[in-house]
Parts: sequence; C-alpha cells; structure tokens
Amino acid sequence: MANHPAISDVPIGIAATGQRHEFDSMGTVEVPADKYWGAQTQRSLRHFSIGRDKMPIEVYHAYGIVKKACALVNQAGGRLPGWKAEAIIRAADEAIAGQLDDHFPLFVWQTGSGTQSNMNVNEVLSNRAIQLLGGRLGSQEPVGPNDDVNMGQSSNDSFPTAMHIAAVQLIDDRLLPELDRLASAIEAKSRGWMDVVKIGRTHLEDAVPLSVGQEWSGWASQLRAGIAEVERSRTGAYELALGGTAVGTGLNAPRGFSREVAARIAELTGRPFVTAANKFMAQGSLDAMVRVSAALRGLAVALMKIANDMRWLASGPRCGLGELKLPQNEPGSSIMPGKVNPTQCEAIVMIAIQVLGDDTAVAFAGSQGNFELNAMRPIIINNVLHSATILADGCARFREFSVEGTDLDRAKIAGYVDDSLMLVTALSPVIGYQAAAHIAEKAAADGSKLKEVAIASGKVKEDEYDRIMDPGKMIGEGLAGA
Repeated sequence: MANHPAISDVPIGIAATGQRHEFDSMGTVEVPADKYWGAQTQRSLRHFSIGRDKMPIEVYHAYGIVKKACALVNQAGGRLPGWKAEAIIRAADEAIAGQLDDHFPLFVWQTGSGTQSNMNVNEVLSNRAIQLLGGRLGSQEPVGPNDDVNMGQSSNDSFPTAMHIAAVQLIDDRLLPELDRLASAIEAKSRGWMDVVKIGRTHLEDAVPLSVGQEWSGWASQLRAGIAEVERSRTGAYELALGGTAVGTGLNAPRGFSREVAARIAELTGRPFVTAANKFMAQGSLDAMVRVSAALRGLAVALMKIANDMRWLASGPRCGLGELKLPQNEPGSSIMPGKVNPTQCEAIVMIAIQVLGDDTAVAFAGSQGNFELNAMRPIIINNVLHSATILADGCARFREFSVEGTDLDRAKIAGYVDDSLMLVTALSPVIGYQAAAHIAEKAAADGSKLKEVAIASGKVKEDEYDRIMDPGKMIGEGLAGA
C-alpha cells in the first residue's frame, strides 16, 4: 500500500458473508464478515450476552464526536498524518450521523469502565477508515484501533466524556423542549381558568376555595422549578474527563491535549464543554451524572403529582369528583362498554415510577467509585438516558393527548362550591372560630345548608352572610394575592 493512500468514496457496508479473522493482543477471533467491529467487540458479545439491554445508541453518537475531536487535535499536533486523520474523521462523522448504528451491538452489562464500548468504536472507525483508504479489513493497517483512533485516550477518560456529551445533547435537544411545551400548555389553561372558583382540598378533605387557574398554576410552577434544576444540574456535565487517560495524571496524552480536545468538542456540539479542573474527581467519581439523575427524579416527582391530581379530578364521570373532562382517546375496557380511562395520566405515573427506580440505581452506582475509577458507568449512562428519553416522550404525549384537550365541568365545580362547609372559614374572623366550627358541625350532622344553620344560630344576619360568603372574594387576586 502507498505511504499516502487516497480516501475513496466507498459506500458504507461490507458485501461479504461468513466470517472474517480479526485480532487483538490475546489472539485471533472470527467476526461476522459484514460487520465493521473487531476482536474485542466480538469477545464482549460472547462473554456479556446478558438480557436485552443494549448500550444506548446516543453513547456511540457522542463517541463519534470524541473520536473526531481527538483526531483533529492529533492532526493539528503533528501526531497523526493528515490523510489518516481525515479517514478517521470521515468514519467518525458517519458514526455521529447514525450511519454506523448497526455496528454497535454491545450490551449495557459489560466492563464497568466502558472499555468494550470504547473498543467497539475504535474497531468500527478503524475498519471503516481502512475501507475508505482501500485497505484490508481486519489488518489494522494503515489505521489501528488502539494506536490511531484511540490516540491520547483511554476508556477511563473517553467513556465518561461520551457519557456527558450524550446526556447533555439528549437533555437539550429532546427533554427540555418537551418540558417547556408541557409547562406552557398548563400555563395557558391556568390563565384561561383563573376566574373559575372551585373548592380546594387538603388531606383529601374539603378546604377553602381557590380558582382552577390557581391550582393549575401550581402545577406549572412545579414544572418550571424542575426545568431550572435540570438546567443547573447539566452544568456539571459540561466538565470533561478526556485527557486524564487511565488514572487522571494524563500519562500518554500530549501536553495541552485535554484543553484542546474539550475546545474541539465545544465547537462540534455548540455546547460550553470544558476540560475538568480535576481529572481525579472526573474519573474516580460520577457525581455530575448523579446530580443530573437527581434532577430528572425531581421532574418525575412533579409530574406524578400533576398526573395523579388530574386523574382524581377527572374521576367519574358520575361517581367520582368529575371536575375535569379529559380527552377520550381510546376505549377503556374490554368488558365494560363506554368506559374511558385517564390513560395518559397513568402512563405519566408509571414513567415517574420508572425514573425514581432509575435514579435509585444511579445513586447507588455513583457511590461505588473505588480509588481512581468508578466502574459502574454503563448502568449510570443507560439509566440517565432512559429516564430522559421516557420523560421527554411521556411529556409530549401527555401534553398532546391529555392536557391540551382537557376541559371543565363547570356545573359540577360550582355545585361543590355551593355545598362546601369550609366556606364557613370566612365567618371565623367575624363570629369566632368556635362559633363557626359549631355551625359547620351542625350542618354536617343533619345535612343542612351552611347558610341556613348560620342564620339560625343568630351569630350572623342574612345580608351579612351574603356579603361575607362570596367565594369569588375568597381566592385572592390571582397569584399575587393568594
């Protein structure tokens, strides 16, 4: 082969059947001839074929960014010839674009450092670069997986870097936009219903009035607070471990490599990634990802509250609370004709439960750092990306098929207000707590109307009662006066 082979426009794919011989430091391994991966990937498939949980594809797309950035920096530093760097970059671009997804088959349950996924990427990009340069697949010439694609890196610093990139991109591109759309939809409902008076409930019992809009504003504020926490949490993920190599000292990485690669990654992604100030923390712990997961848990808690409130307020239609009328999306029963259920709310509750479980595992895994490495990385990135994905998708469906189409049963809401005994709270400053309590107790005991009992008590006259007991005056002036 020439010293400076040219890159050709070879389409992605290998027109071959059967097996191909690949090798690593332990010997020769047969791999499927139509795949770009090599010996270490095949060994992992053999030894860690566990369950159905594949390493999230977002990790591999992020790894493409890592490998591209490293190739650019190594080329600029004169450590990687331009023609070789260009072939690696071409292959990395294909990985980033998802064009090589079929060649990343490994399971979550593998080495805790992510070494096998790192080598999967190294092998795929090496073979694809070799193909582009007209070489023989599996030869590791003229582009080697370890010496060239992995130059200046180890799994110990590249995998957490890919974790951070994948998490930030998914949060920014999918989760935060969907959360904002859901919060905006709830805020729109809140504004439209700010003057609709309803009965509040505390301890699941009747309480004083508020407006429907005020109640919904509380839900929106929960989401906005959760969004802000996710935004704060991801700032820790902007710090990248790359350049620390095996233990954080930077051995085998050129001077300035960490800063230069972080700058390239920031340029490629449009996010403010920087090199971690302390690589020993960045590699010995996964605290930044633990904080991201905790923020996702906070969102799940808020969403569970909102979805549960909505399905309880929509219970019925005749034997429940029935204040809300949710969209009727599909039949609710295989045996009861005409039954419709709050299915979007139920899905959100299940998603929230799953996210709480994901976070519990992340927190436990985050506590398992030993000395210079936390070797629980695959489960952490799998759970964080899983939580962010189902939260994003769940919020989109919940907004589209539940929140936006929800309406009010105004007659039922007004009836609850009219029947409530807790309106007597407004009389308390006038006639005293004990007298007001006795009025409520008597009305509850004999089923009388509150007004009748109050007037009969002699503690208040009818015109005074009518002036005081105006539910519309009990809810404050919107948000500020509540």
